[in-house]
Amino acid sequence: MTATTGSGKYEELLARCKGLPPVATAVAHPCEQSALAGAIEAGALGLITPILVGPAAKIEEIAGKANIDLTGVRIVDAVHSHAAAMKAVELVRCGDAELLMKGSLHTDELLGAVVARETGLRTGRRISHVFIMDVPTYHKVLIVTDAAINIAPALEDKADICQNAIDLAVTLGVKTPKVAILAAVETVNSKMVATIDAACLCKMAERGQIRGALLDGPLAFDNAISKDAARTKGITSEVAGDPDILLVPDLEAGNILAKQLSFLANADSAGLVLGARVPIILTSRADTVRSRIASCGVAMLAAHARRQAMPASV
Repeated sequence: MTATTGSGKYEELLARCKGLPPVATAVAHPCEQSALAGAIEAGALGLITPILVGPAAKIEEIAGKANIDLTGVRIVDAVHSHAAAMKAVELVRCGDAELLMKGSLHTDELLGAVVARETGLRTGRRISHVFIMDVPTYHKVLIVTDAAINIAPALEDKADICQNAIDLAVTLGVKTPKVAILAAVETVNSKMVATIDAACLCKMAERGQIRGALLDGPLAFDNAISKDAARTKGITSEVAGDPDILLVPDLEAGNILAKQLSFLANADSAGLVLGARVPIILTSRADTVRSRIASCGVAMLAAHARRQAMPASV
């Protein structure tokens, strides 16, 4: 991803983290320089307290070569990436960590440990991914979901994907998130499943099956982002031109959209997996330092919100 100076939206989010204690975070297999440095840097900023899970000798070797200071950092030895994923999940299950962070292992390997029926972090909610995007040409942080996990989600899956994103947006300070449900057109067409799903999701929100947000769809991308485009099409909508969340029809559309925003609009994107017992920080070697730190900051806010909600749900 192209490095950018950003537009200040991430900095506003990180400002919300000041004064909050860091959150213990199990970092699965940080056996590559950028993965290790990202976790340690987030720790130095007071966002997380990293617990490094992986082959201890290899982690220490990488740190030595990259001049990364591991003084005071807990390392839990695990012989390989699969064992590291399982052990990191175990640390969350036993309460030693409140967040899970991907190191240099494959996403599928980490999520395999997360969704394991007996030993994982499953809930009744569908797991989904969100990109929290700082787009220089847009007036606020924009959440794009799901662009990384659910390939062709059914209607019920989309309801969970939507609720996961809404809950996160509320955590980030949005009182009533606005959700634009994207399709190729803004009218319902029986031959286009995305438009039918969009209409159903809006009705589900009216009936309380999706809570805490204002939904509208189907909306084409131009109508979702631009009030002028919506007005030209005769669309009257509180969401059009001002969405907090873009709910995409499938993974391919979401992935293409997120990467277009990154590479053509110079957007930064933080990444989280939601719907498990704890938020999961997903970073890649292509992420800017700013994006990695933002991912940790957003996860930290979500973890503190979860703490506050826990007594009510017990």
